[in-house]
Amino acid sequence: MRLLRAALRQIHTPLRASTRVLPRGRTWNRGYATSISAAELEFGQPVYETHPHLLKPGEVTPGITAQEYADRRAKLAFSLPEGGVAVLPSAEVKYRSGAVFYPFRQESNFLYLTGFSEPQSLAVIRKTGPSLGEYTFHLFCRPKDPIAEQWSGPWSGLRAAEDVFNADEAGDINALPALLPPLLRSATRIYTDAPLTDTTPSPTTLPSILRLLPTTPSTAPLSPLINQHRALKSPAEVTLMRHAGRVSGRAFTSAMRRPWPTETDLHAYLAHAFTHDGLSGEAYVAVVAGGPRGRMIHYTQNTARLQAGETVLVDAGGERGGYVTDITRVWPVDGRFTGPQRDLYKAVLAVQRKSVGLCTARSGLSLDEVHRATEEALQGELARLGFEFEGGGMMGRRGGDVMGMLFPHHVGHYVGLDVHDVPGYPRSVPLKAGHCVTIEPGVYVPDDERFPKHFRGLAVRIEDSVCVDEEEPLVLTPEAVKEVEDIEALR
Repeated sequence: MRLLRAALRQIHTPLRASTRVLPRGRTWNRGYATSISAAELEFGQPVYETHPHLLKPGEVTPGITAQEYADRRAKLAFSLPEGGVAVLPSAEVKYRSGAVFYPFRQESNFLYLTGFSEPQSLAVIRKTGPSLGEYTFHLFCRPKDPIAEQWSGPWSGLRAAEDVFNADEAGDINALPALLPPLLRSATRIYTDAPLTDTTPSPTTLPSILRLLPTTPSTAPLSPLINQHRALKSPAEVTLMRHAGRVSGRAFTSAMRRPWPTETDLHAYLAHAFTHDGLSGEAYVAVVAGGPRGRMIHYTQNTARLQAGETVLVDAGGERGGYVTDITRVWPVDGRFTGPQRDLYKAVLAVQRKSVGLCTARSGLSLDEVHRATEEALQGELARLGFEFEGGGMMGRRGGDVMGMLFPHHVGHYVGLDVHDVPGYPRSVPLKAGHCVTIEPGVYVPDDERFPKHFRGLAVRIEDSVCVDEEEPLVLTPEAVKEVEDIEALR
């Protein structure tokens, strides 16, 4: 009982943590003492005091400081109309079978604005004035519960929500029906991506709480506002993605040095390699596709044998601080390309280099325009290799279109906190400095009489993560070798 009472006392004791910030243009009205070091406590995620091998002083998550999180909230609040309120629910734990759960991954917009990586949470950002920095941040989460935490592991609690994650006020998520309505009562519009109809009625859902208000404010989707900010990466975000690209790229190159009997063995090696040097693991389910299975864009069974004389296509990447990298490479299982494999590979590589070079703000191109240029260049390379295109220009992606069959996907997508980042953000936007994208031309040749026999069944996709700059693109994944001579020299 003495230990339990001591733990309960910690719940109400102010912390001394390295992440308390004074956001620009704001002053704190709440005073507090600093009596216990955060290093003496347990949190629901790493903090500098408990995990100095993962975070630096002032960081809330690896590479991202408390100040940057505060500035992100300030920018979002500034973009809201007068009286606007943003409401963001956290992700929830997903179960694969009975009580067996999947690893928890925070909802990306919630993580982007708070750095808080726990379920059963809700963030509320209220605009309180016309100037940058005039907003309040409320974080509703689970209060400390030593008995529950003995079973589930630690979580951070209400005091940490204020002193570590910089909420102006924290509240018990279980008291949401009483605590949330006062924050929404004067709202002119509520921005949220939470469901606004109850599929499973509960007093804690947002629709139920909105019904408690005297008048229901208008609502609007939040993602379009956040996407404008998330799409352009800060220097800290680019640094994290470059780190993930460096470690992941080296893992690819190391994997090319060795023969692998099965897709499973190769996948296991990469998954382990993606946990080195601060990476937290795989950014997404990897594609490890030997031989003709490489023609399946998202083949993820990864269980077949790898055969000499074939190539293996690997689409994989690691994650650092929630930020991902995305790489695809193709190499010969036995270390040497055959003639047709080499010819098709070099054709795709030549186009990939050109398309990467278009990723500058100076070019004024959008991802859609880079795609069209890539498709045209691929057709030219394939025609040189003996592929026939009726009329010399079947360039669309409609059914029956030869290029649509050989190159059925887009050349790229945005990348960041998600592997397909900022869902809903258009690829028709001109590229700007800070956009991070993938460039991944591919050719997948069916076993079809219309195509040269020696290329049938082959699949080549070459992908790098790229950060757009004004004059020159920054390739985030150059450590994954891709020249034919370099790949063959590894054996």
